Amino acid sequence: MSSYDGPTGYEPGGGSATPPRPEPQEPQEGSRVRVGTVVWGLVVLALAALIVISRLGIVALDGSYVLIGLMIGAGAALVIGGLLSARGSRRRDKEPTTGKS
Repeated sequence: MSSYDGPTGYEPGGGSATPPRPEPQEPQEGSRVRVGTVVWGLVVLALAALIVISRLGIVALDGSYVLIGLMIGAGAALVIGGLLSARGSRRRDKEPTTGKS
């Protein structure tokens, strides 16, 4: 036997070496939802809903107008979301730090 008592991953008695399990990580305080992800997710959902509605025959839709409307809405949502995000990050930058990272 050696005098080294550190973790080796070896268990006496014929046990197999098992790597240590990583501890689950909690989300960081600064992690936020990206505006673009939310907006494009909503665009896809809206497009899917419009396709279902048009296939059911409830409303007759013109594809060009639907795409123009979706792009205008998505563009406006991205611009507004970006402005709100920038406003929030500016506010966070002015807050005093607590020394925790």
